[in-house]
Amino acid sequence: MPHFKNRTDDQEEILVMEDGVPPRLSRQHSAGFQHHQHSQLRARLDIQDNLEECDLIEGGNSCSRSCYSWWKYYVLDTFGDDWLFCLLLGISMALISFGMDFCILKLQETHVFFYNDLTTNPILRFLLWTVYPLLCIIFSVSVVQIISLNAVGSGIPEMKTILRGIVIHNYLTWQTLVSKVIGLCFSMGSGLPIGKEGPFVHIACIMSNLLGQNVKGFKRIFSNETRNVEMLAAACAVGVSCTFAAPIGGVLFSIEVTATYFAVRNYWRGFFTAVCGSFVFRMMDVWTSNEATITTLYPTNFSGDFPFDPLELVAFSLMGLLAGLGGASFVYMHRKIVFLIRNHGHKIFLHKNKFVYPCIVTLVVMIISFPDWLGQFMGGKLTQKDSLEHMFSDQSWSITTDEDIKAVWADPNIFVSLLFFIVFQFVMTAFCVSLPVPAGVFFPIFVLGAAYGRLLGEAMTSWFPDGIHEGQNSIFIQPGGYAVVGAAAFSGAVTHTISTSVIVFELTGQISHIIPVMIAVLIANAAAQWLQPSIYDSIIQIKKLPYLPEIHTKHTHLYNKYVKDIMRRDIIFCSYESTCRQIQQMLQTTDYRSFPIVDNAESMTFLGSIRRVFLERALERALQYNQLQSPSVSYGDLKELEKYGDRPVVDNKAAIFGSITRHSANSKAIMSANAVLGVPDGVTTTDYNTWYENQLDKRMDFSKCPMDGAPFQLVDTTSIYKAHTLFGLLSLSHAYITEVGQLVGVMTLNEIQDYLEGRIQIDVTRDPADRDPADRVDRPVGGTGAAIQSTFELDPMHIIHK
Repeated sequence: MPHFKNRTDDQEEILVMEDGVPPRLSRQHSAGFQHHQHSQLRARLDIQDNLEECDLIEGGNSCSRSCYSWWKYYVLDTFGDDWLFCLLLGISMALISFGMDFCILKLQETHVFFYNDLTTNPILRFLLWTVYPLLCIIFSVSVVQIISLNAVGSGIPEMKTILRGIVIHNYLTWQTLVSKVIGLCFSMGSGLPIGKEGPFVHIACIMSNLLGQNVKGFKRIFSNETRNVEMLAAACAVGVSCTFAAPIGGVLFSIEVTATYFAVRNYWRGFFTAVCGSFVFRMMDVWTSNEATITTLYPTNFSGDFPFDPLELVAFSLMGLLAGLGGASFVYMHRKIVFLIRNHGHKIFLHKNKFVYPCIVTLVVMIISFPDWLGQFMGGKLTQKDSLEHMFSDQSWSITTDEDIKAVWADPNIFVSLLFFIVFQFVMTAFCVSLPVPAGVFFPIFVLGAAYGRLLGEAMTSWFPDGIHEGQNSIFIQPGGYAVVGAAAFSGAVTHTISTSVIVFELTGQISHIIPVMIAVLIANAAAQWLQPSIYDSIIQIKKLPYLPEIHTKHTHLYNKYVKDIMRRDIIFCSYESTCRQIQQMLQTTDYRSFPIVDNAESMTFLGSIRRVFLERALERALQYNQLQSPSVSYGDLKELEKYGDRPVVDNKAAIFGSITRHSANSKAIMSANAVLGVPDGVTTTDYNTWYENQLDKRMDFSKCPMDGAPFQLVDTTSIYKAHTLFGLLSLSHAYITEVGQLVGVMTLNEIQDYLEGRIQIDVTRDPADRDPADRVDRPVGGTGAAIQSTFELDPMHIIHK
């Protein structure tokens, strides 16, 4: 808890007011008092923040005071918090990205050096080729296990969940940042087919969170939940743009994969941050003499006058269809691999040690890609970046003059080599992205799509060497253009995004194939969405993170189905007639973060909701012997509540060992008064127990307990379709259901999810209140009727090591 100078005990009691609400006060006046009390509470918090700033300035020397004044009254007031925050975030992420790329490149060059130059003995070369990546993966797994398990995986599925309003504990901390950066460098440095884009989005969000929490001038940004989410959305954009130097595609891609609904007012933040990050990222190559000027990462020189024959659009359309089928197959295969290892891994000794599965996968990949064996038929010595440069080559490989391309792909022939590469990349990427290390999926499938497009382009060139229309008006086929279309289509199919088309334009600097790319991407998305969810939604389902399924055309009946058909009717609530004993039992048997409050159990008139932490303090106050002290919510508790509010909290660390509980910001077990408060001095145990039992039978005093008088609620005849829209638009986790002002139920995110996925069957021939509970299959959430479900099975490693 922060310390403030000259702070008295009266100042500590920021929730207890001198004049409480009279017991017989009407509901309207009570709600008005609660609103007035909450406003005073917020004002007190603002005063404490100002006092802290004043103490900081007064405690420093004249130089620090002048610097702080210049920063606060000139820089912040002139440019604004958001502009400077986005600028600083973009620059810092560009520097981190450039440094990570340098480290990854050196690790990969070391691997190739060990193979090429260290020895000529074939056995030693094989050992060096396999042992070096194995050591890198072991080190990466060790870093993740020791520092932070939250660094495992991509990070985009979790960020999509966080932007929906769910809090994952310790997911945006500096420990996770260190673990993610170091682990990603060594996992990519090993040469496995994994990517950087997803983990770097996670890194950008961590940097955004740390800047907002630790830089004094930016704390105001993160004191508001809405602005915090907006800054995290901008961080997602800069994470993509600093990976591909594609600011426009980065913003659009981040919106597509992380947001169901996007606030247009946040558009400029994403673009400004992405442009700053991309500019500095590319300028670093100029400043380090790697490039003469700012260029695209993979420049191409396709013919702009006649880039393709109109009849080739048929081939591009077929490519999009096949890419959609391939993308859906990849998502399906990845999910099956994860379930196989999770459910049957103990039978093949994969759960005995957390290093066994990564080591087995790494050895298999390195053995197959060994350049003196099968690797010679699939470009085994090439890194993913080198492979992509070859795929985007302007000339056909059958007539190219590039000796490097001939040396890698001409043996035995380009078609066999490309086919081997595609099959190997497809299978091994599905395995490698399931490893318990930082690993992204976008770049490997991007390279895979480019190889698939290159194969089709080379086939078209061999079938039509003089173009489709022979003669004077013939247009020669460009296989590199097919590689660009294949990369965009396949990656778009796996991620269910259209923005991959923009990313390839910014990567290659060419827009001559804009029509083929858009046609292929749209067809690939249509085919993939019809068959499988996106790779990120699939991981969300695998980890059992809360999510809102999309409504497809087959769900048009939702217009005629109502929330009363799927809501929970067994509500846990408190009323103005509840006794302290009832409140104590409710707190002991549940771990919900908030509770609905009604007038009484007969009328069930809905008055609002009360947070758990306030209810706990009110109960402590009621059970304080002779009311000697008045426990209340401390300043630290209120700052924690201001940060999280009523959003569900997921303890990601505990996910490794089992189910995850959501708990209040400062939750304490409300046990017996003897255990918590102890018997006061001078009072016998008999007298105290008699007083305690009598106190438990008294009505609970809610007059000094802040209440939310307007929680989100729906009438029972609201259609499920409208409820789904509101849950997605407002990032809701739950809603109270009322009928003529009476509380009749509560609906959470899981009710909508269960219904859309077929786990709740509605019998429209019977009244909802008379339906058999066996008609629905509810999740084991540790109880029913809560405003927010209490537990989730969250597995950030994909594989739970026991």
